[in-house]
Amino acid sequence: MIFVTLGTHDKPFNRLLNAIEKEIINNNIKDEVIVQAGASKFKSDYMKIFDLISMQEFDELVSKCDLLITHGGVGSIMTGLKKGKKVIACARLAKYQEVVNDHQKQIIENFDKEGYIIGVTDLKNLSNALKKVSNFKPKKYISNTKNMIKLVKEKIEE
Repeated sequence: MIFVTLGTHDKPFNRLLNAIEKEIINNNIKDEVIVQAGASKFKSDYMKIFDLISMQEFDELVSKCDLLITHGGVGSIMTGLKKGKKVIACARLAKYQEVVNDHQKQIIENFDKEGYIIGVTDLKNLSNALKKVSNFKPKKYISNTKNMIKLVKEKIEE
């Protein structure tokens, strides 16, 4: 199953849903596709689409999915990485009024460069990303939270 999350952003990201639907129609996606669409109003005969879902449902879908396709939000990307999922992240772009600036493009490029995700900054490349996914071995995410807490405690105690 492929889980697509567009986050809770107040602007739609129908471009990504159109691109995914095209890949389904072209038979490049054969798995069931479940979408948390947020502000994107999109009707499809090919995908199960929900506006918003509870955090529990969200976590369950991320845990169950074989592939997470997401916008370039750090929270969504990190959720997939923490659960050891293959992630394709697609940038919302300012020129389409999907965000106010292109910060998601920069986020995706950095995660991709480090080997954590397959980044897509131009949706024309979604098909290529889908082809890469079967052989993609994402870099394992290792949390540094405990170390950061320790450093903060040491500073406070000084």
